[in-house]
Order: sequence, then structure tokens, then C-alpha cells
Amino acid sequence: MKLKDLLLLLSAPIVLLLGVKAAKAQLLPPPPDSVTIPVPAPPMAQPQPGPVSNNKNDYILGVGDRLQIDIFNVPEYSGEQGRHQVSVDGALNLPLIGYIPVQGMTLEQVTDTLTEKYGEYLQRPLITLTLLSARPLQIAVAGEVKRPGAYTLAASATPNTTANMGMTEASLKPPTLTRVIQMAGGVTALADVRQVKIRRSQPGGQEQVLDINLWELLQSGDLQQDIPLRDGDTVYVPTVTELDRVEAPQLAAANFASSTRQPINVAVIGEVNRPGTHVLEAEAVPLAENGEEAGNGALPESTGVFTVTKAIKAAGGITAQANIREIEVRRVSRTGTEQVISVNLWALLQEGDVSQDVMLQSGDTIVIPTAKNAEANASEEVAIASFSPDNITVSVIGEVITPGQVNLPPNTALNQALLAAGGMNEGRADKEEVELIRLHPNGSISRQVIAVNFSEEVSEQNNPMLRHNDVIIVGRSGGAAFRDGLGSVLGAMNPLNGVFGVLRFLNIFD
Repeated sequence: MKLKDLLLLLSAPIVLLLGVKAAKAQLLPPPPDSVTIPVPAPPMAQPQPGPVSNNKNDYILGVGDRLQIDIFNVPEYSGEQGRHQVSVDGALNLPLIGYIPVQGMTLEQVTDTLTEKYGEYLQRPLITLTLLSARPLQIAVAGEVKRPGAYTLAASATPNTTANMGMTEASLKPPTLTRVIQMAGGVTALADVRQVKIRRSQPGGQEQVLDINLWELLQSGDLQQDIPLRDGDTVYVPTVTELDRVEAPQLAAANFASSTRQPINVAVIGEVNRPGTHVLEAEAVPLAENGEEAGNGALPESTGVFTVTKAIKAAGGITAQANIREIEVRRVSRTGTEQVISVNLWALLQEGDVSQDVMLQSGDTIVIPTAKNAEANASEEVAIASFSPDNITVSVIGEVITPGQVNLPPNTALNQALLAAGGMNEGRADKEEVELIRLHPNGSISRQVIAVNFSEEVSEQNNPMLRHNDVIIVGRSGGAAFRDGLGSVLGAMNPLNGVFGVLRFLNIFD
């Protein structure tokens, strides 16, 4: 016997054995009353609507999720026939294996379950499970956010082309913590972003509480703090126990903070010229980076920061009686408690402490108390401060060309006020001195006689700076006073009797 014939004789049992195993690999004997599944050759792959891929270890299935189940070499249960949706009872109803609960399971867990179930009918089934479309997620947001409540949102998908299949897939991205906070209007000025909590339900009815520090995200860019959220999560932003004025502007600039483009309502009471409720509008700034107006038809972007000084400015500025060292900002938190923030605008003027210009939110109340010290605001810095009135009103009465009230810029000297009233009346005014009357915050009145010298520099004695509601009296000269007195006597007489009365008066000396 030749060597070639010997090799053929020995290989025949091996080929026969492989053929038997290949046949068994298709289907095991079906159970009673079942139908044998034919297994034809796999068809050519056809382009289908792209599935949404997802990390099988993260996504938790729930009612409404649409899935694609593909079983290798079993086209009857794959492709179009393999598309299923999780029913209202949280299960899948599949051929052969029937009712399979999947609520609360990951894609990987469901894949293992299906492999085990189909393994009772198929020899080593190879199952691929893909999330076609995710259900809308229900997430609750509470605490220090602008619009607390429940939100329904869908996961976003980023397109991704699969070259070998000619199909477009998408990478599923569950909504992150900051995205949900943005939907809730952003955090308020009282938010404690270091202790944000996420309550998450676990299988078996247990609850997991995750502590998140969003301040680390702002300071160091720690993206691990911006975790993806799941269906049923509850986000709670607590109230800060004490406002940090240095950190507040940084928090306000975050993309998950409340928008500064919308007007806010605040109340300003106490020593301001227009106490009451005021609407603070966002200022329009150009889009151009060089600070000039945006060109090419670009519209300006509304933005701005609402602070105590802007609110006082909207209320007409402080009065001369205002105590700018002990201003209060009263703010009600989401829990209903009131926080009182002390503001010292004197430190802002003297030391440049910008942290004193506290940022406001809608509903705040600013209280400007009355100063006890008569000279509390006797400072040029206060007169020209941004929160002082744009103008002061001074009354100039007596012998000037246009007596009455005069509107002057802050820090106007006495000589300028006299000139603003038209100057002194020639022949009638006492050009030697005038009298300055001032009402102080404690209710007292001071009177100061000041020698007039229009060439005098600004000084407290000879040419003082004026304050709101000051009164300047320009007296009459001696001759004008005599003439006015004589005229008043004659005017009280009958014209005829007046002449004879004067004559009789003169006859006394004859």
C-alpha cells in the first residue's frame, strides 16, 4: 500500500468526527412542542439605522429602552427581528426563552443572562446586545438652584462612523451633573458647591449617596466630579453656612451658575434717594474682543454682575445721612432661613476691598442705615463714589441773579455754586460774606459764615465742598437793606397820604 493511500485511510475518521461536531453546533434537540430552527447561510450585511453604543458597565436599563439583539449565525433572531423594547413591566419578551426581566440591569448583565437562556437551545450562542436608543431620564434637582424640580432629559449622542460596516454609530453620553444643574437654572449665590449630594437607588431598594465637590472642578479641572447621572437620581445642592465673598465671584462665573443675563428684582430701603423695589438690568457689552463695538452686524451680548453698589445706584444713590459702614444684605435661602451679609462700603473706598461689593441675586433686600456720627460720610471719596448720587441739590437764596435750587456735580465748592446761580446781584448783594447752613444726619443744624473770595482755593474755611441739601444765603448790602425798608414803609401808605406824611415828617425838624 502506498503512503498516500495510507494517509487517506487514517484521515477519514477525523473528517467524519468534525462533521458530526459541526452539525451539533447548530441546534440541540428542541424541547417537546417546539419548532426546529433552520440555519441557512448568513445573508450579506445590509446598512441599518445606527445603534447607540454604550459602556456596558455603566448604563442601567429601564422601561422604554430599545435594544438590538444579534445571535451569531441565527438571522431569524437577529437584525430587524432582534429589535426589542423594554416593556412597562421592565422585561423583554423574546422568542424561545420568553419573559426575561431586565429592569435595573446593565447591558453586560443582560448579555450574560441571554447567553445562559439561549444556551439551553443553541450550542455556545454568541450574543451581541446593543442599546439602540435610550429612554428619557427622570432626574430631580433640589436645594440652592434657581428652578428646583423634576427634569426629563435624554442622553446625548455623538456621531461616529464605523468604516467596515458602512454604518453610523453614536456614543451614548448620559447627562452629567453640571448639565442637569444648568437645566435647573444654575446654582444660586448661597450654594455650597463643595458638598453637593447625589442620591441613587440601588438594586434591592437600597440607596447610595455620592458626595461631589464641584469647587474642585472649578479650581483644578477635576472632571471626575462632573459624574454622569442615571435615571432616578436626585441632586441636592445644600446652602452654604457662611458666604465666602472672595469665592463668590468665581462661582458666579461658572457655567453652572445662575445666568447673569436675566434681570433681577431687589429691594433697597433706608438712606437712599429712591427707596423701594428696583429691577437691575444686565448691561450690554460688545462681542468684539478689543472692547470696541461689535461690527459686521454682530449684536452685543447681554451680561453683567449685579452688586450692592449697582443696586444703590439704581435707587438714586445714598443720602447724606447714610451709614455706608454697616449696610446689610438680607437673603432668604431655599430652606426658608434668612442670611444677613454685612457690607462695609467704606472699606471698599479706602482699602479697595472689592469683596465688600457683594453680588446679589433676585429677592435680596439691601438695608442702608442712618449714620449716628454727623461726619460719617464727610469725605470726598464718598461724594464721588459710584453709589453716590450723580448730582447734589443745593439751595442758593438771597441776592443772586437766579435764586433757588441748583443741581451740581458731587464735590462742588461753594464758589462754584454761587456762579451756578448766576453770580451775586450787583448793587444789592453783600459781597463780603455769605452764610452756609447744613443739616447733619443726627438732626442738628450748623451755620457757618464764610468770607467770599472767588480766587480762593478749595478749603474748609473759605471755600468748602458742598453736600446734598446745603443752603447758601447771600445777604443784602447795607444800602440795599435801607432802601428796601423805606420802600416797604411807603408802600403801606396811601399814595397821597404818603406824600403828605413824608412832608409832615420833614416839618418836625423845622
